[in-house]
Amino acid sequence: MRLIKWCVFCFVGLIGIGMILGMASRLYEFHDDDPDRGALLSGIDKFGARFSRIAYLNQGWSAADSLWFYNTSQGSNLLPFSFFLMLEQADSVNLFRDDRNIDRYGYLPQRATTRNPNGLPVGMVKDEYQDKAYMGFTCAACHTTQINYDHIGIRIDGGPANADMENFMIDLAKALFVTLETEEKRNRFIANVIKQKEYDNANEVIADLEKYALRIRAYTIINFPRDAKRPLTHYGYGRLDAFGRIYNRVLEHIMSAKQMRELLTDVLSPDELADVMMNVEPILNATDRDHLLERIQVYLTDKQIIRLRNKMFNPADAPVSYPFLWDVPYHDFIQWNGRVANGGLGPMARNAGQVIGVFATLDWQEKQGISLSSILGGQSYSSTHIDFQSSIDIRNVRRVEKHLRKLTSPVWPEHILPPIDKTRLMNGTRLFAKYCASCHVQINPTAADRRVVAKMISVASVGTDSKMAENSRGFLGYSGILQNQYVATQIGNLLLQPQAPAVALLTLATRNVVTTPDPDKWFLRRWAERSFDLAHTFFDNEVRPSLKHGLYSPDSTVEPFASIKAYKARPLNGIWATAPYLHNGSVPTLYDLMLPKKRANDPNDGEYRPDEFRTGSREFDPIKVGFRIDGYEGFLFRTSIWGNGNEGHEYASGRSPQLDGTYLPALSKEERLDLLEYLKSL
Repeated sequence: MRLIKWCVFCFVGLIGIGMILGMASRLYEFHDDDPDRGALLSGIDKFGARFSRIAYLNQGWSAADSLWFYNTSQGSNLLPFSFFLMLEQADSVNLFRDDRNIDRYGYLPQRATTRNPNGLPVGMVKDEYQDKAYMGFTCAACHTTQINYDHIGIRIDGGPANADMENFMIDLAKALFVTLETEEKRNRFIANVIKQKEYDNANEVIADLEKYALRIRAYTIINFPRDAKRPLTHYGYGRLDAFGRIYNRVLEHIMSAKQMRELLTDVLSPDELADVMMNVEPILNATDRDHLLERIQVYLTDKQIIRLRNKMFNPADAPVSYPFLWDVPYHDFIQWNGRVANGGLGPMARNAGQVIGVFATLDWQEKQGISLSSILGGQSYSSTHIDFQSSIDIRNVRRVEKHLRKLTSPVWPEHILPPIDKTRLMNGTRLFAKYCASCHVQINPTAADRRVVAKMISVASVGTDSKMAENSRGFLGYSGILQNQYVATQIGNLLLQPQAPAVALLTLATRNVVTTPDPDKWFLRRWAERSFDLAHTFFDNEVRPSLKHGLYSPDSTVEPFASIKAYKARPLNGIWATAPYLHNGSVPTLYDLMLPKKRANDPNDGEYRPDEFRTGSREFDPIKVGFRIDGYEGFLFRTSIWGNGNEGHEYASGRSPQLDGTYLPALSKEERLDLLEYLKSL
């Protein structure tokens, strides 16, 4: 009894210390209150849309709130900070971070402000880990957008970014390699980096230039689309296969030396294996087992790397639109397919997972004995445990989640966009109640006690493209250092065999990441802060674990992840600012979403969803409610590719059944315009 009291006393004491440290660290962070929130106030975007001023809407955030969201690190370490500042584009002496180049990838350039003295784009930030400075991503990179209309740029906080991360990463890798291989570029780069005083000499710069060129190229190879058996599904603007890439980062960092030997034996010929293992065996035998792929790839040919990739990783080829963030802290389940429960510690694990995906440093290693972190993380009491040390800033991850509680959905700005037609609005209200309300419930978007209950609908019922749901449920991976651990699921514990569901491997990894305190803080502080963060997240989160709602296949002992083969319907407040539509962005406007997919027997003179359209423009169409889809050299979106399918969710066309199985008559054009006017008002 005395021991229990002592443990409780220590835990409470640690929480108290954590509270004091937490409050102290917040005192200085909200003084960056530039009234224009750092935005470039005028310009011409990559596809010619002009804006002469920036407008922010009332979403519950002040200027300081927005800038805090843009510039708060979450532990993302893409590459050394001085490298990002000084790296030139592959085919130019212009910097890679040049505003015009950043805009080309759909990210939002910024002016310098107090907490962003280097004028980094929205969502790119300086992070520090183990006494080194890195450039990394914040949530804002993927969840801030701009809509251009009548020479006004409307900034939407929490909106889906119009970014092309796929080509950003491919071109970044190319720029690093060209710099490494071109003497004039290399010398200029080394001199400029040393001036930043993060490196002492040229040899140190070259060593890291080689390391990050290989690391980022490996990342692009791992996640690049495959072959004809899995159609080439490039992302374009405004989409990312975040889960696919997160899964692959986990698989890379849990790989064990034993399984790596087995994979190399499987993909290499005997002669190739003998040559490779001469150099690779010492790496596999070393006590430092992290970044195995990165360290052995220098001894593999490009073809051998591709063979190993195809064996070790899954194709990240099911891109989805970036979700919009307003109301997220009030959801019961998160992600397009409701994969993540949002109750209890769910938000902390969910956000740790996304930081894994955006380049957190993952120093995961096998160690002897057990630790408090491994016990809290649910690891077995064996002779070894996995230390999930990482750069992930759990404190800031928690604070960002809480910060989002103040964010509200944007209201259609009638002082900028054409006013809403009140007659059509009244007609549309009745149509929404009949056609949409059974799935898309309405909430008070500013109520502090609001709850968002996801209505899960099976892929078979809603009929939309299945690739994202199939990948999430069906992908397997080599369990490596996690083999023989147990993962809790909704229906019981799952033993991780040599190959295991990728979703289970991610679940265990994120749970252990959040129970492992920051390695670069002194002992008392790291445990005090982590204890406070865990307790605060759990007790402050008013969303509690609950059952899923809707029409879906429940999890079972036969299929423990069956329920995620579904997509969720959520409230539509602010939906006007979130084009394109459906989970994979395959329908460009809200008006098009009310049209049917053209099928083989449909008459040619009908009105249908476009099967091909351009993406990337920020020029807004207030009539159909979406972005401009033709007349410029944006990404050509082809809906004929699996992953890009634009079928399903055809309720307004009379082709999809309501939840009760009934089919409603197709809307006329006038009725579609009425319903559209109502959707603008939400």
